[in-house]
Amino acid sequence: MTSAPKLRIATTSLAGCFGCHTSFLDIDERLLDLVEVVEFDRSPFTDIKHCGPCDIGIIEGGVCNAENVHVLREFRDNCKVLVAIGACAINGGLPAERNHLDLQDILIEVYQTGPSLDAEHAQIPNDPELPLLLDKVRPIREVVQVDYFLDGCPPSGDAIWKFLTDLLAGKTPSLPYPLRHFD
Repeated sequence: MTSAPKLRIATTSLAGCFGCHTSFLDIDERLLDLVEVVEFDRSPFTDIKHCGPCDIGIIEGGVCNAENVHVLREFRDNCKVLVAIGACAINGGLPAERNHLDLQDILIEVYQTGPSLDAEHAQIPNDPELPLLLDKVRPIREVVQVDYFLDGCPPSGDAIWKFLTDLLAGKTPSLPYPLRHFD
């Protein structure tokens, strides 16, 4: 008897704190149950750098630079289902707090006029290896189509587990109120 092929899941983090991936690890020993039915593609769990064809893509973080746009579009192209997880992916979160400020003013403050900087030698980084910053941090839905949203900052391990098990069972994910929080 052959077993059913495992579903492929990819995860990545864009502009954010990586807290949603930390919460993913908070599913604890249930992670062993998960690997019985899924295989991880691009993810910090595998260190694969590019997303291959996947059933589910999970993305945390907002979109703040050209590299984020590239990674996000690659995910959307390679994942049948795309899940925005956490406040940063859904609405820009804390990184979007810079949206009401002028980007040039921010760069000057951080790199040229901060109190601990050597003003004589301070300069804004301008290396072609650095990704181009966008004028505003955007939620991922402004760049690609998103199939599901898992809110929270970050969502708890229990919320992630419930969401994933619903999705893997072919059900529309539904979280009871106690699993939803924004602290």
